[in-house]
Amino acid sequence: MTRDELIKQNLGLVHSCARKFVGKGIEYDDLYSTGCVGLIKAIDNFDSEKGFKLSTYAVPVILGEIKRLFRDGSIIKVSRSLKELSLKASKIADDYKKHHADDIPISLLASKLGVDVYKANEALSLNTLVMSLSVQTDDGEKELDIPTCSIEDNLLEKMSLNDILNELPKLDRKLIELRYFKHKTQVEVAKELNMTQVQVSRKEKKLLLFMRQKLT
Repeated sequence: MTRDELIKQNLGLVHSCARKFVGKGIEYDDLYSTGCVGLIKAIDNFDSEKGFKLSTYAVPVILGEIKRLFRDGSIIKVSRSLKELSLKASKIADDYKKHHADDIPISLLASKLGVDVYKANEALSLNTLVMSLSVQTDDGEKELDIPTCSIEDNLLEKMSLNDILNELPKLDRKLIELRYFKHKTQVEVAKELNMTQVQVSRKEKKLLLFMRQKLT
């Protein structure tokens, strides 16, 4: 496959990464064009012999280029409307957890807020983004940077996990999907896969060990 074909085939990665920064102070076109620069760099430096897929390697490079926009003089800005929506989302999520002892489904949160799922997720995630706060000190106003989880680390982990799942035989992948994505019990999984609960338990332990070793 040619370089141009690889670029065209992976432009979806750029869109996915750029959307992570929508509403943070930089126009989407700028985010996207900068992400394309990261994609090209990733393609030019990718070494398939290291055992990673191009997508797994490219995502942190693309995100790194986009974040450079903010480091080179721009700041992450959050609109007042999104801040207000974030406060509502946090209150709803907290109330739900008090009564149900679990996180609120994003679809239910979106319904209560009257917005789409993407907007609800953005509002709920606002407090985990890197933010700059102005604080008053004896020496005047200073900026306080609060460290948070890296977006690219989270995304890279999800993509690496997806690659590992795709390596598994169909039955094993189904077992993991039922247990950890659809949250079914071992008894329910055993019934659906025509296995015993003991077989599911043993297979699950082996699969988790395999996946943990691959991730590390």
